Order: sequence, then structure tokens, then C-alpha cells
Amino acid sequence: MAKKTKQVAILGLGIFGSTLSETLSNYGVEVLAVDNDPTCVERVSEFVTRAVVADVTDKDQLLELGVNEFDTVVVSLSKHFEESVLCTMILKEFGVKDIIVKARTKRKSMILTKVGATQVINVEKDMAHRVAKTLLRRSIVDLIELDDEYSIVEIKAPNEWVGKTLRNLNVRTAYGMNIIGIRGQEDKKMNMDFLADYQVDREDHFLVVAKTKEIERWDYLMKD
Repeated sequence: MAKKTKQVAILGLGIFGSTLSETLSNYGVEVLAVDNDPTCVERVSEFVTRAVVADVTDKDQLLELGVNEFDTVVVSLSKHFEESVLCTMILKEFGVKDIIVKARTKRKSMILTKVGATQVINVEKDMAHRVAKTLLRRSIVDLIELDDEYSIVEIKAPNEWVGKTLRNLNVRTAYGMNIIGIRGQEDKKMNMDFLADYQVDREDHFLVVAKTKEIERWDYLMKD
């Protein structure tokens, strides 16, 4: 059965909200973008799944839009803190699993966390790209950039690797990755002394070196 397309609602379409909307949309995520400013809504309407003018602090309007059915909702209203708090409380009441809220100070972050935010972020455009990448990850567990081009990445074993040997997979040629370690889930230890005939287990994690952009694109666009 095909995996359901990821859906994200973004409430507030300033620099952060609009950038996040576009980045997620470019990778095939279904995005509901909402703002009370028609100009902001018009700006993102060409690339998101649905763009709507509405009051994000109005519970009835959010219910009508189906925001209560989303697992992930991003609240990008940092210039209007009271609205952020009210919106977060409404989403918490809805039972939204992941409520990501933008804030400007640590004090505001603490308040938002107390009223229901599961993650609070406090920077603009660069963080929008980073959050988008986090939401898109499927096999990548952790990523450490070595320089502008390469990263060391921990990935979960993709389904298509399970039961095959590293020799048959030919990971370096097929995926552009160099495997430097394997972490089994029984002992959790990183094994860096393995053979090409090692057979991949479903619970394995691999430590690889690869070009950052290539492995991220592979991960975001891969099939489950």
C-alpha cells in the first residue's frame, strides 16, 4: 500500500511561513497555507496545495478548514504573540500531534511550550529550510556537515536494502555513499569492521559519508 502523502498546515505567511510553504511544496508535501492577509495568501497560492484567507485564532474557521485533521501544524505568527498563544491552545485542544511555533525570545518560547507547542523555533528564512528538511526525512536519523559539500550521515536501512548483501547493493556506485559503520539494534554498538558479504537487517542503521545535497534528495524522494 502506498504511503499517504505528508500533509502540513502553515498558519501565518510572513517570510518564514511562505518560505517553509514553498520548500515543502517543492518536495511534494501537501500544504495548507493560511493567513488573514489576502496579499500573503496570493503570494503562496501558486505553489501550495491550498491557500486560504482566514483568522487563525478563530476555532470555527480552523475546524472548517480541517486543520484539526493535520498531524503537523506550523504557527508562524511571532509578531503577534497573543495570537500565537491562542492559536497554539486551539491546536492543542484539537489534539494536533506536532505543533511547531515560531517565537522571538526564550521567555515567549517557554510560554508557548507550556500551552501546547511541541517545538518552538526562533529564526527566519534559514531555519525554514532546516525545518522543512527535518519534516521531509525518511531514512536519515542524523546528519553532520563536514564542509560545504560532504556530510557524515546516519541512516536507517531502506526497505529495498533488507535481506541483500553490501556486495550486491554496491552502495558506493548505486547511491554515492561510502559506508563506514553499521549499528545493529540489539547491542546498539557501531561496527566498523564488517565484510562485503554482510546481509542487511531491517533494524540496521548505517553511518555513511556522502554529498549532502545528493543524500538529502535521495532520502526525501525515495519510496517507502
